[in-house]
Amino acid sequence: MITGRVNDNLEAIVRLSVYDAAGHVNEIDGVVDTGFNGFLTLPAASINTLALPFVCRRQGELADGSLETFDVYAAAVVWDGVVRTIEVDRADTEPLIGMGLLHGHELRVHVAAGGHVAITAATP
Repeated sequence: MITGRVNDNLEAIVRLSVYDAAGHVNEIDGVVDTGFNGFLTLPAASINTLALPFVCRRQGELADGSLETFDVYAAAVVWDGVVRTIEVDRADTEPLIGMGLLHGHELRVHVAAGGHVAITAATP
C-alpha cells in the first residue's frame, strides 16, 4: 500500500522514491493528478539533479485542449514496493503523479486538509 496525505490546498500528496543516475534514492513529493494520463512530471531542475536519461520528445494535450511538446526521460521509481522504470515528462510545475503510474491500483482520498491518501493494488 502507498500512503500519503491531503495538503491545505486539498491536493493528494504521495512521496515517491526516485533513483538518480548514480543509483541513489531521492524522495520526491508528488501531487496525484487524475487528469494526467502519463506517469510522472518533474521540473527541469529535478531532472538535471537526478541526471535522468533523455528518451524522446512527444506532444501532449493540456487540460485547455492546447498541444505542447514535452521532453521525456526515464526514471526508476519505487511503486508499491517494486522498482519500476517509467517515463517522466519534463514540465516546469510541481511534480505530478499521473494515471499511468496509478494504473491497476485503487485510489482512496479523504478530501480534507490532513486527510489520508491510500493507493492499493486493485483486486480483479
